[in-house]
Amino acid sequence: MDMYKKSKYIVLFLVLMSGFISMTALGAAKWANPGLLVTADTVKKNINKSNWVVVDCRGLKGYVKGHIPGAISLGKRCKKALRDNTARVYRDTSKYEKLFGKVGISNDTHVVFYYDGMKTFTDATVGFWIMEYLGHDKVHVLNGGLDAWRKAGNRLDNKPVKKAATTFKAKVVSSRYGSTGEVLKIAKGSGVQLIDSRTKKEHIGKDIRAIRGGHVPNTTINVSHIDTLSKAKDKKSGKMKATAYLDAATTSKAFSSLDKGKRTLAYCQTGTRSTLTYLEMRLLGFKDPANWDESWRVYGSQLDHPVAGEQWFNFAGLNKKIKKLEKKVAKLEGKK
Repeated sequence: MDMYKKSKYIVLFLVLMSGFISMTALGAAKWANPGLLVTADTVKKNINKSNWVVVDCRGLKGYVKGHIPGAISLGKRCKKALRDNTARVYRDTSKYEKLFGKVGISNDTHVVFYYDGMKTFTDATVGFWIMEYLGHDKVHVLNGGLDAWRKAGNRLDNKPVKKAATTFKAKVVSSRYGSTGEVLKIAKGSGVQLIDSRTKKEHIGKDIRAIRGGHVPNTTINVSHIDTLSKAKDKKSGKMKATAYLDAATTSKAFSSLDKGKRTLAYCQTGTRSTLTYLEMRLLGFKDPANWDESWRVYGSQLDHPVAGEQWFNFAGLNKKIKKLEKKVAKLEGKK
């Protein structure tokens, strides 16, 4: 066999091996709990069944404009409808029992939350986490949200949907709720893993959204919730792919440094973005994940709580900006 033919076979062999290795890697990139995400086809097949309820997590205005046929609205964005006016969960679970029962959700109902792009993505994950906290074991998120529904060639409807009322009973799984008390123990070195789902600027104290900026001492990793989605189009639509967690180009690979067998809490500013991290932990098979509900807005404003990289909110700078804005408003009003 001449050298030319040998070279051809070697190149062909390398190409085939490369493809095999890629397919092996892709095959390994599977969610531990894939049923937590559903496709548009799954929703379409099941939405008219009595034991399925699909929840549109956008505001009422978006819902009325056009929603998945058969989907219900909670009247507000999910993160508002399902939490109190301080953006925290209701610890009085009877409020959830009344709300879910009223909209047709029972303990035997499959509940699917969906969203429209990154703006309302975490509304859906807030709904997911709260239902898991309440002990509901049939809760899902439509992967890719409304974008995935449209791309599957499905239509939208503008007719409001109301389901028959039923009974829902909470069976709280307290371990899924991260408390500030537990985080204070982490700050002192309890050994529990802690993920900061905020941006890098928030983490290091350059973007301050409480009285103080910085992060909790002994935070294990800082991975912005939006950076866990690998591609620009996925960051726009909210599409989640297991393969992204093997992609060295994404910061979500940092999750691989964590011990899935250890208790792990996620936090952000108000416990909203971190619900996406909670969903990701559940998908990846973490044994004891939780969302820290109060998060940085509460923690950073308590002056006796230890803070790493501590920075103080610039009230003087804010006052200057307010005065400048007031002058601009006064000028505009004077021109009328």
